[in-house]
Amino acid sequence: MLLLILGIIIFLGAHTFTTLRENRQGVVDSVGLNVYKGLHGLVSLIGFVLICVGFSHYRAGGLIPVWTPPAGMRHLTILLMWFAFVSIAAMGPSPSRIRGWLRHPMLVAIKIWALAHLLANGDLGGILLFGSFLAWAVYDRIAVKRRGDLGAARVVSFTRTDAVILIVGTIAWIAMMFLHPYLIGVSVMG
Repeated sequence: MLLLILGIIIFLGAHTFTTLRENRQGVVDSVGLNVYKGLHGLVSLIGFVLICVGFSHYRAGGLIPVWTPPAGMRHLTILLMWFAFVSIAAMGPSPSRIRGWLRHPMLVAIKIWALAHLLANGDLGGILLFGSFLAWAVYDRIAVKRRGDLGAARVVSFTRTDAVILIVGTIAWIAMMFLHPYLIGVSVMG
């Protein structure tokens, strides 16, 4: 559990630091943008690896139950994950109605992913992992709004890009349902 917690702190800490614009700019000014990006990427990767290893060790040692999610939550999680995958697919540079509606597609995807998994996982490790990411995504959305970043521009009508977003998001969602047992170790289908 310690590796999981350390990974969460390192990964989300690196991403929280980017919201502290004056501090971030001070580091960029002293080491340069490319070095900063490299360091940020390295620290994030270390945090991510620690999260993966820590969560794997936690699961192998036995889940610590906190609450038992109702059986229907699994189906709701699967449905919510479709929205998360569509949100991720909307991150491309091309303008689209979906991207404009979401404004910050990655943050929306993280919030949906974390909430969906909180609904389906009642163990301590899952609550720590998904709860931390949900709290961070809410914090980051507030930070983005405070600095005046409006995100993607609104588009009045649906575009060809919207169709691509829906298709790519849906294909990725279906693929993840089949790959989840191999990548994560938990079957989504039953």
